[in-house]
Amino acid sequence: MALDDIHFQPLTTVAKYIESRDISPVEVTEAILSRIEDHDQGLKSYTTVTADVAMEQAKKAELEIMKGIYRGVMHGIPIAVKDLCYTKGITTTGGMTIYRDFKPDYDATVVTKLRDAGSVLLGKLHMTEGATLEHHPEFPEPVNPWKKDLWTGVSSSGSGVAAAAGLAYATIGSDTGGSIRFPSAANGLTGVKPTWGRISRHGIFDLAATFDHLGPMARSAADAAAMLQTLAGWDPKDSTSLSTPVPDYLGELEGVYGARGIKIGLDWDYADADPVTMGFIKEAVAVLVELGALTTPVSFPDQSALLKMNMAATMAETAAHHVATYPSRADEYGPMIKSMIEQGRTSDPVAMGQAIIERYKFRGAVMRMFDDIDVFIMPVFPKGTPTWSEMRALVAESFDNIGKFTSPFNATGTPTVTLPVGYTEDGRPVAMQLAGKHGSEALLLKVAHAYQMATDWHTRRPPGF
Repeated sequence: MALDDIHFQPLTTVAKYIESRDISPVEVTEAILSRIEDHDQGLKSYTTVTADVAMEQAKKAELEIMKGIYRGVMHGIPIAVKDLCYTKGITTTGGMTIYRDFKPDYDATVVTKLRDAGSVLLGKLHMTEGATLEHHPEFPEPVNPWKKDLWTGVSSSGSGVAAAAGLAYATIGSDTGGSIRFPSAANGLTGVKPTWGRISRHGIFDLAATFDHLGPMARSAADAAAMLQTLAGWDPKDSTSLSTPVPDYLGELEGVYGARGIKIGLDWDYADADPVTMGFIKEAVAVLVELGALTTPVSFPDQSALLKMNMAATMAETAAHHVATYPSRADEYGPMIKSMIEQGRTSDPVAMGQAIIERYKFRGAVMRMFDDIDVFIMPVFPKGTPTWSEMRALVAESFDNIGKFTSPFNATGTPTVTLPVGYTEDGRPVAMQLAGKHGSEALLLKVAHAYQMATDWHTRRPPGF
């Protein structure tokens, strides 16, 4: 296999070449590290590149495979993780200056699982401060490889940029209100926000624990399925993790047949995105129908009461997470997260009680919606990927301007898969979101994969990369 385009080959394809020994993990790792050195100075996706660790792990993988020990599809595959995942002896900042010298003495469960699967850790990826909407003023903002003025999506900004630019085969992101889906949409990726608890959160910096999800970000549904297979599962170190069996996410993909008989719920009245975005999504639905999916009209539950309470609840949980360092080190916090914590610390307990009630009422309504359908489709952004300035103007009015399609599924813990469905005339990625009932990640990935087998949006690459 030629190495000149190895960085953009599917993870699953590279895995086959590694298993058959047509290419070695060392060769692949060297190629990706070289690419990081060539491109990441401008993209700023990595906060720490662990070249020595990567080469050591690649050599170990190569030796094992030569001995006939093959651990599975992730064996020898170079990946990277968001910088809120603890890595033993490796700086883990959470996007915060107060942790710029913090080196944990243990690995996050997701890091342990990837290591045990034989993956190669390329490094840690830039993120916003504490997984909020803005980077700390002293840390760089990653650059969207599609267009430098476009929003990278946050908080998993580096995770999106690295995977899109071929600087890792897959990455780990986290999502509290959209932070797997935003950067996946903004960078033309496929991202999985699984059911809450499907992936252990042991050994991460939380933003708001009951809203936080970890998940894979990759360039296709198949690649995301391969990584999810490794990450998912019960963890005795995280009592909120799910003990239900982990499906064979990759093995259960059915090519173009994966959409046959699937009931898709549509509420075009709710999805008040711009005509261009809705045009791409309607075309995507038409493709799924051609592949055998069925559509039915549904009414998405009224989320007005939830949205009024959601951010207040998130900020209260954020304040709880930072109690050890705030307000004692308040002067080291950036303005965005400081504002969130201050509001969280002054939360009205009656309002918090109302927020919990509304959250569970909404969760119940969404669960009932899925009694009659398998998948619900909606946009990620109201229109194509915004620029940084457009995003900030929208958020200045209300987070709901960008989060109304994403944050409800954090409140419910509902799984979603985000995937590209087009690009605007001025080069902005457009994405759609597939949502399903709890535990339906395998079904969502089957539908996403079927769509990607019939289209080529997920194969597009940023110009110049």
